[in-house]
Amino acid sequence: MKGMSRRRFMENTGLGMAGLYLMGAQGCSTKTAREPNIIYILADDLGYNELGAYGQKLIKTPNIDKLAAEGMKFTQHYAGCPVCAPSRCTLLTGKDTGHSYIRDNDEMSERGDVWHDPALEGQRPLPANTQTIGTILQKAGYKTACIGKWGLGGPNSTGHPNKQGFDHFFGFLCQRQAHNYYPDHLWRNDEKVVLDGNKPFFPHQKFPKDKDPNDPAAYEQYGGKQYAPDLMAEEALQFIQENKDRPFFLYFATTVPHLALQVPDDSLEQYKDAFNDTPYLGDRGYLPNRTPRATYAAMISRMDRDVGRMVALIKQLGLEEDTLIIFTSDNGTTYTGGVDYKFFNSVDSLRGLKGSIYEGGIRVPMIARWKDHIKPGSISDQISAFWDMLPTFCNMGGVPVPKDTNGINLLPTFLDQGKKQQQHEYLYWEFRDYGGQQAVRMGKWKGVRTGLKKKNSDTGIQLYDLENDLSEKNNVAEEHQEIVAKIKKIMKTYRTKSTYFSFPEIYEREI
Repeated sequence: MKGMSRRRFMENTGLGMAGLYLMGAQGCSTKTAREPNIIYILADDLGYNELGAYGQKLIKTPNIDKLAAEGMKFTQHYAGCPVCAPSRCTLLTGKDTGHSYIRDNDEMSERGDVWHDPALEGQRPLPANTQTIGTILQKAGYKTACIGKWGLGGPNSTGHPNKQGFDHFFGFLCQRQAHNYYPDHLWRNDEKVVLDGNKPFFPHQKFPKDKDPNDPAAYEQYGGKQYAPDLMAEEALQFIQENKDRPFFLYFATTVPHLALQVPDDSLEQYKDAFNDTPYLGDRGYLPNRTPRATYAAMISRMDRDVGRMVALIKQLGLEEDTLIIFTSDNGTTYTGGVDYKFFNSVDSLRGLKGSIYEGGIRVPMIARWKDHIKPGSISDQISAFWDMLPTFCNMGGVPVPKDTNGINLLPTFLDQGKKQQQHEYLYWEFRDYGGQQAVRMGKWKGVRTGLKKKNSDTGIQLYDLENDLSEKNNVAEEHQEIVAKIKKIMKTYRTKSTYFSFPEIYEREI
């Protein structure tokens, strides 16, 4: 391509980048254009209805809404699990929770109270030699970075991001540490970065009885000088700037809006006196907050501002046509710590919240923007899940898709080639916590089974027709026994084949 720009080459061939990427997916080994950059932005506990583009009325998200206006909004996209670590594992490995290694927020500690032990960092680590999106794209020549919350292995473990395909890491290795937005340190690769002006404190406490809950000064002890999301946003911008001349993959895993409720005053000002707030005193965990509704909204709006800064930099660098940007969330809205999900209508009519395999716990927003490739303002009802990202990114990077993935390539949907889009026979989830749960999405049908850990709480398979009952209110299992039988077979097959965090206590019980 010497002497000819990529744009001129595409115009002369009549293929365009979309055609080139589809050719790569079909086995063409000749590369005629640079592989596209990928920016994958993962919010933490953001509900399906907490963005303006998805119907939110009270929280302002103009930059993310603009992403949707300039790209594609997915209406049937699913997280990998209803809680953090296993959801992220499915994303990075391309395997659903019936096949993935991490299936719960497992602390891997016999040292008692992990919350009060500052020397203990990290959860159960990914094993050595795990194949991840990072390792695959790294071998394909991408510069890779994870910035934000990791949660798949602490310092000096096999799960450290530098050992799992990421050239650069900055943020929280440990999920517990991420419960405080003013931590005393973060990690940059193997280096502990001490944050001056922030002091270590227990991120779960109640408001002191001897102080006035309406006094702003009484809450100063729950803050600091350096706000972790700001530092991580700056690191992401620097990574983009430094790698503008080569293909890069940025996995930006912000901690927003996961608890605790903390935000700098300049963002809080936007929602001052907007919601008739009542102080949250920490009675249901996490940190007290004088204006919980305003703080929650301000956290999301500040995150939106950072997304806008990334998009602006991509435009400034002339990389819009070369960069796919995806925004989504790792699971549904939380139910505690001062978050008023009813007030914000966080999951709209969906049933369930974080921790639940009903729609409110796993159906999440997803927006994909790629200038000149994804049709602006488009909406897709393609049924998709986190484990689809690995095969999709493999195709974008021009590398073979691993045979053991549960995912499908979504490029045909992105590129408006819907007739070429492969479909899932079904999606599967299992989650050992919150009583033990399984779910199967098969076409319009959703099978759910909860209470697996105890025989007397096992619900059996509930069946919902999501086309006509998105709220999962009407169990129609009795009327559709043939569908229930198919779902039962899937659940039973997964259960007996699972080896880690499966349900051994019910192996012998009829499903």
